[in-house]
Amino acid sequence: MRCTEYALQESTQLPLSSWFASFAVNSITAKDTTPMSLLPTIELESAPKPRAAVIWLHGLGADGNDFVPIVSELDLGGCAPIRFIFPSAPSMPITWNSGYVMPAWYDISGSDLVSKQDAQGIAKSALAINALIEDQFKKGIDYKNIVLAGFSQGCAMALHTGLSFHHPLAGIIALSGYLPLADSFKSVAHPSNQNTPIFMAHGTQDPVVVIKRGEDSRDLLKSCHYTVDWHTYPMAHSVHPNEISDISTFLRQVLAA
Repeated sequence: MRCTEYALQESTQLPLSSWFASFAVNSITAKDTTPMSLLPTIELESAPKPRAAVIWLHGLGADGNDFVPIVSELDLGGCAPIRFIFPSAPSMPITWNSGYVMPAWYDISGSDLVSKQDAQGIAKSALAINALIEDQFKKGIDYKNIVLAGFSQGCAMALHTGLSFHHPLAGIIALSGYLPLADSFKSVAHPSNQNTPIFMAHGTQDPVVVIKRGEDSRDLLKSCHYTVDWHTYPMAHSVHPNEISDISTFLRQVLAA
């Protein structure tokens, strides 16, 4: 985990002994080559000629490196070859953090996360994430084999972007976050992803995104007849080892070879 001096920080704090270890999972290779028109990304491939993709969105103050080490912890047996894409959000001043400039998908004005939401910033980031999805489609990966994943603020973007996307995706992984702009969600939700499986997870002692934010989002989605697989873990704003196992199970289900 990269330590920072930010007053507000949503990067992960994985309780894993291998966090700083170098890793190689089968033939996984890393590269940092992104077309100029797209967000900068780090890419890993679990095997040659990937037929599936996971686009993983980091939290506030982190960048694309934040979740790269988690790939080595996933059990991908039975999955199609996967390309993991870890984009970095642009940097911007964050109102709640006294205007401090940091990587972010959108601005945050208050600690409750739901007042004075940055609808314009969310929409702009959604377009950038849509472009990453379309880029994978152009590279031969069908929409139905693409998963959007995100942690904290990245979770918010995964839910918002995935459920408003105009083609059915394989699944959404929503970690320690919430559904933004919930009051207007029904107006942007697209029927293409009405049946997309959603994995939601939250720490019971989360002080950054309190569990009620996640529970409210879960309840709203269920009331709209989405399929939500809800999990809680005894942790703060981080990722639990059991959570990684459950994510592996979810990926094996939605990206089976």
